[in-house]
Amino acid sequence: MMKQGWRSDTVYPASDCQPDKRSSGAKAMTDMDRRTITLLALLAPFTPLASGPVMGQVPEHKLPDNGEEMSSVPWMGDEQIAMLIYPGMTVMDLIGPHCMFSALMGAKIDLVASSLDPVTSDAGVTLIPTATFQSCPRDLTILFTPGGTDGTLAAASDSETLAFLADRGAWAKYITSVCSGSLLLGAAGLLKGYRATSHWSCRDALAGFGAIPTDARVVRDRNRITGAGVTAGLDFGLSMVAELRGRIYAECTQLMGEYDPQPPFNAGSLRTASADVRTAMVEMAADFTRKAEALAGLQQN
Repeated sequence: MMKQGWRSDTVYPASDCQPDKRSSGAKAMTDMDRRTITLLALLAPFTPLASGPVMGQVPEHKLPDNGEEMSSVPWMGDEQIAMLIYPGMTVMDLIGPHCMFSALMGAKIDLVASSLDPVTSDAGVTLIPTATFQSCPRDLTILFTPGGTDGTLAAASDSETLAFLADRGAWAKYITSVCSGSLLLGAAGLLKGYRATSHWSCRDALAGFGAIPTDARVVRDRNRITGAGVTAGLDFGLSMVAELRGRIYAECTQLMGEYDPQPPFNAGSLRTASADVRTAMVEMAADFTRKAEALAGLQQN
């Protein structure tokens, strides 16, 4: 029987499958890409841990004492993050959190799919998986699922995808999603009895999986952390950075990303959009809402 919920300090066995063999250049960039090198250089003034003989020596910076709070920040870590990708997913659901996760120096991020074949999103952006369901490590820090529309419904009906999520979800420290990705977690049996959010068009469908639909930008219930629609992935990702490395690290990440949203309009939620905009978008999403509710067993398809 798979163990659900938080892990203890027990070390669980890794997957029996070996990591995928990629070119040496691609493999090197997986563990320490250019973005991480840039962050190492930028953060070097704050801590000696941010410099070292990884992909070349990062120049030392000598600055006055930054204080006890900054010196205690855990700049380096070893988190293992698996981000599911599948045909027809919404690429922004993935890229927002991935941008924040990639600021976690020392973390290993895998884009996981059923095979190593390229995966095309609903916007036509094509991604290359770095791991398969078989080779993805079992002992994960974060298991993450992005959302979408028809692609998400198809993935949430795919037995191989759901088996992967259920298996890794049994061991992952954090089980997470953004947008309608929570439908996948629900379909895999990972949200029963948990508060969770999703895109407004399918949030109520989560009840069909035994979850407690919650209207909030980011919802945490024990080790289930879910983000609302699309752009909420940035808030979700930054929240996860704070969870893993603390507030100071997260604030440094926010500043480096210049994440200071000032949208030109105030129509980003059902609460703030005008009645005309709200009516039009609810009607446009009605078919997806119906299909999501049918997936969750709330109505006949």
